[in-house]
Amino acid sequence: MTRAVLSAGSNIGDRNAHLASVVSGFADELIAVSHVYATPPWGGVEQDDFHNITLIVDGPLTPAQWLARGLRLERAADRVREVRWGPRTLDVDVISVIGPDGPVISDDPDLTLPHPRAAERAFVLIPWLEIDPDATLWTPAGEIPVAELVERLDDAERRDVRAVDTIGQRS
Repeated sequence: MTRAVLSAGSNIGDRNAHLASVVSGFADELIAVSHVYATPPWGGVEQDDFHNITLIVDGPLTPAQWLARGLRLERAADRVREVRWGPRTLDVDVISVIGPDGPVISDDPDLTLPHPRAAERAFVLIPWLEIDPDATLWTPAGEIPVAELVERLDDAERRDVRAVDTIGQRS
């Protein structure tokens, strides 16, 4: 059994429908899902704002299987990978996985865990904190409470993450 934190985002087409497909795709393992947050794009590519959610899932899957499930959902949403950090119908990232022995740490190029930029991204941390106020993220400096990581972010970045909707709330 593993517990995973997933982040999903969309800024092309029916953003909320794409996010709802993620909630449906993980329904059997779903523990909690955040509100939908509107956030500016990250990475410097000119594009529309994203809608993002964070999910906590729990089940008999390996980290690679959580990723494979997310990639299948991306393909079903006709995701194309043309520009790094560019617009997309759906992006599903595995942020963190907790296994029987604690946090899974991996430097595999196909699935680096925890997600290497999670501690810097308000659009991941703020929705995660909403559904798990006691969450921690393993970093090279050790496990750090997500609340502390949010506090370390720039005020403007935190303000840019705005709750706008709900999709199948469970928490």
